[in-house]
Amino acid sequence: MLFNSFSYLIFFPLVFAAFFSVPKRFQTSVLLLSSCVFYMAFVPKYILILFFLITVDFFAAQAIEKREGIERKRFLQLSIFANIGTLFVFKYFNFFNINIASLAGFLHWNYSPFLLTIILPLGLSFHVFQSLSYVIEVYRKKYAPEKNYLTYALYVMFFPQLVAGPIERPQNLLPQFHVFHDFDPVNARKGLERMLWGFFKKLVIADQLALVVNAMFAHLPSDGVALLIMMFFFSYQIYCDFSGYSDIAIGSALVLGYDLSENFNRPYASRSIAEFWRRWHMSLSGWLRDYLYIPLGGNRVSTKLRWYFNIMTTFVLIGLWHGANWTFVAFGALHGVYRVVGEITKQTREKIWKILGTPRKIQSVAQTLITFFLVLIGWIFFRAQNISQAGQIFSGIAVGIGNFFDMNYLRFKLGRGLGIGGTQHVFAYAMVIVMEIVQYFQTRKNTFYIFDSQPRVIRYGWYYLIALIILFSGYFGETAFIYFQF
Repeated sequence: MLFNSFSYLIFFPLVFAAFFSVPKRFQTSVLLLSSCVFYMAFVPKYILILFFLITVDFFAAQAIEKREGIERKRFLQLSIFANIGTLFVFKYFNFFNINIASLAGFLHWNYSPFLLTIILPLGLSFHVFQSLSYVIEVYRKKYAPEKNYLTYALYVMFFPQLVAGPIERPQNLLPQFHVFHDFDPVNARKGLERMLWGFFKKLVIADQLALVVNAMFAHLPSDGVALLIMMFFFSYQIYCDFSGYSDIAIGSALVLGYDLSENFNRPYASRSIAEFWRRWHMSLSGWLRDYLYIPLGGNRVSTKLRWYFNIMTTFVLIGLWHGANWTFVAFGALHGVYRVVGEITKQTREKIWKILGTPRKIQSVAQTLITFFLVLIGWIFFRAQNISQAGQIFSGIAVGIGNFFDMNYLRFKLGRGLGIGGTQHVFAYAMVIVMEIVQYFQTRKNTFYIFDSQPRVIRYGWYYLIALIILFSGYFGETAFIYFQF
């Protein structure tokens, strides 16, 4: 069931009504049943996979608490094996098998790959990471294991963040399921506002930009300007698509009285790649920092070479987490190279800024633009169907770079050459600017709800304005969220 579907517009009010109508002791059961219905709207039988992992992790955590030494570690390994093994079979088996077959062919070995004809369960990567965070926290004795099987199942299956996060830690989400929730009109209003903002990002910006981006990728332009503008559009498509999902998820949970973690914080305002990953998909980058990067040694290692290895390992796995394709590996590796080169050149760059005597504000703007350009280049690997297509885009940008300085050419491209003259498309680009302005004031005021302190007429005027923009300019084709494939 998609958030941007008519089904969800029926489903969510029904869940809301049932949740606050039943006796409080049944609220958890209502949410778990609703989450099962939500997930089964996609591929019903795959819910068995989720409950298999839920069962393994629930009892593994119980066993970890009761044991010491090597036995505790064995149950942790059992949980890791079950989760990563399931993820490998559904997501990575064919990828590795095909590549082994390619290597065998290169070495003239006789190897016929066996490929599985199965569909990746929706959001499996998110489920696995959330489940592992629970078991690892229990193993580290930072969280006591949940005693109620149904409550733990809800922790994994809570429908607002079930298929695309945020990836929650047990300390944040599980205790909320042990508290009875009364209807709070303030939470409901804020949650609905957050959902409205998410629908705005998804329907008005992301899905409108997708029409242009998909058409351009189907018939790649031959010059650098068009290719770079295409990737600029995709940068905002994927941001508004994924952050829009997170806004709807956080808002849906808040209406019911639950707080989910923030997942985005104006990532395109970052002044470095390190800062970008502290602002983009924060629940994933935080997970890999705490459960991979730091256990590897982080930056507290004996040599810088080992530190750089830890960085590269983390980013390659970030790429591989997104999908079983060499393009995603390249995406992660490129960001790892960005980070390593950034650390190597940090002092040199600071000296250059000092020698040039660049004012702080100009320096910040330059760093933000450079970081955004580096991120945009990385999105080429993320969006390309294969390495060959990514190479075609890179070569096209490099060959046509001279056109960037031809104002007549740019004027033609922006006005006619990209097919963006339609009112709906132009409006979507204007809404990107509106979104960035709103997000700027959210940062300045340190709150998402920038109109919360304003008179009711202004606050509700803002709600109605966004609702009207969605109604008259949104794309209602019920397109899936990009991160559903992960």
